[in-house]
Amino acid sequence: MAERSSFVVVANRLPVDEVMVDGERQWRPSPGGLVTALHPVLAQQRGTWIGWAGGDGEAPEPFELEGIKIHPVPLSAEELERYYEGQSNATIWPLYHDAVETPVYKRRWREAYRLVNQRFAQAAADVAEQGATVWVQDYQLQLVPAMLREMRPDLRIGFFLHIPFPPIELFMQMPFRAEILRGLLGADLVGFQQRLAAQNFVRLARHLLGLRYEGQSIQVDGRKVKAGAFPISIDTADMERMAADPAVQARAKQIRAELGDPETVILGVDRLDYTKGIELRLKAFRELLADGKLKVPEAVMVQVATPSRERVEHYQTLRVKVEREVGRINGEFGRVGMPAVHYLHQSYSKQELAALYVAADVMMVTPLRDGMNLVAKEYVACRANGGGALVLSEFAGAATELRQAFLCNPHDPDGVKDALLRAVGAEPAELKRRMRVMQRHLRTHDVAEWARTFLNELGVPDTDATPAPDEG
Repeated sequence: MAERSSFVVVANRLPVDEVMVDGERQWRPSPGGLVTALHPVLAQQRGTWIGWAGGDGEAPEPFELEGIKIHPVPLSAEELERYYEGQSNATIWPLYHDAVETPVYKRRWREAYRLVNQRFAQAAADVAEQGATVWVQDYQLQLVPAMLREMRPDLRIGFFLHIPFPPIELFMQMPFRAEILRGLLGADLVGFQQRLAAQNFVRLARHLLGLRYEGQSIQVDGRKVKAGAFPISIDTADMERMAADPAVQARAKQIRAELGDPETVILGVDRLDYTKGIELRLKAFRELLADGKLKVPEAVMVQVATPSRERVEHYQTLRVKVEREVGRINGEFGRVGMPAVHYLHQSYSKQELAALYVAADVMMVTPLRDGMNLVAKEYVACRANGGGALVLSEFAGAATELRQAFLCNPHDPDGVKDALLRAVGAEPAELKRRMRVMQRHLRTHDVAEWARTFLNELGVPDTDATPAPDEG
């Protein structure tokens, strides 16, 4: 029997990466905002993190790493295909992102989703001590709260959705909509990135299940389920430290030199996902070059597109479209040794990304829909000199906090072009003023504050999720 914990995190992935050292399997912490935020709470309470370790087949035995108990959950190759690539990423993901791509509905995917959620719920029931707090994360595990409550009514259960939550009209398309909603209502507190998402959820409970609500509290089976907005953030101090590192500063200068020392470096950093608006951003840049409002080599664009879900058909199609658009722009406007767009379909370290942020005059974050978008916040945190401009989609959660960005509607090409031109042409003093206001906000609203606020609302006593100086 596994040692029990008073604080348990349940997420699709474990916060560890597998590495082979001298032919032997070892584990190291994986970088990520969620891990950074929750590490102090987990370490302080000798907590357990339940999740999938990667790969298919049998899960490794539970182990401990840096004061956190790690409890791996197995997934078979078929479950990965049906629960993860299918139900989670071809059904729920597009539906919750305003059906930017058409969701696919398959019965066998739903069955796999139920089965895997049951397995995660059982793991949490096994490791949680009497009266423990369990915090379930994200859209892959929406059935877990209700399943867990049935097994362990003594637990305090929180759920946080990292992606948008759709309006009633869209959610109603979901074939097992009532089951998903009941799954979420198993929690004591359901957290969202935006106030509007929390309101969608509360109204949906009334519309679909006829449940009464008052303010943001829903009456369910004689209990109160609270819904609320808890916008996630970054480890601001860590990003600021990294950007100030002399090695990162030197790399930023080197990047600009490698790009031919242009007047304006425009940067995009995204997962290669159809919600991110990469293709529309490239088209806006192409039209500005065609209109003569931007010129190569004075202005160049760098687009980092991290590989993502490459076995899902929507993503394969998107990659072809983006690469075709990059080829077209470079064919029409590039010069020998001077491409207009530097397209990088690969993953980068946090240090290299920080150097890119420091090197970029304009950051374009133009998703069609995004729960938050932490790249926008990372860019702002890295601009210690107060310069730089953020062009930001109104449909990113970050837009409600970073009001001093150059906001645009990514569905409107002229609006995107206008925002980009205003960002490129803005006076340095104005850019510094805008950046200072956004940086002040991020210093007081960092990822540790996000975790503390949620857990305090859930009723976890004396939560101090402030990372120690040597963490992250």
